[in-house]
Amino acid sequence: MELYTQLKDLVLGSVPTMIFFILLVAAYGLLVRRPLDRVLAERRARTSGAVEQARGAISAAEAETAVYEDKLRAARAEILAAREQKLKKWNEQREAALHEARTAAGQRVLAARLEIEQSAAAARRQIESATEMLSAQILKVVLPPGVASTEAAQ
Repeated sequence: MELYTQLKDLVLGSVPTMIFFILLVAAYGLLVRRPLDRVLAERRARTSGAVEQARGAISAAEAETAVYEDKLRAARAEILAAREQKLKKWNEQREAALHEARTAAGQRVLAARLEIEQSAAAARRQIESATEMLSAQILKVVLPPGVASTEAAQ
């Protein structure tokens, strides 16, 4: 029974401590825990909102990057097309210049041939006219002085 009495005294002595502990836990819940939970929930909401905003900004940046890359690809294609057109134009101009040069060279060659043929014909005529004179001179030198050149021609 003594044990029972000691336990009873111990429980009755601890009642004010238990009441104080329960009041302390209730005060902690009201004064610290609830405001702390509210602040943490607000912080979590802000963090989640910031993360969502960051994801949205990343998505927007990726979309802008895709648009920029498309524009860059289009600009490169346009530059390449312009370059192709320039090369084609230059090739056409080069071909036209080559054709002109070939035509001019052909005309010069033709003119030179005609000039050579005319010079050759003139030289032939000159040689033919000189031939008669030379033959007459040769006959004068070779034949005796009393023989006429007309008799020698027969």
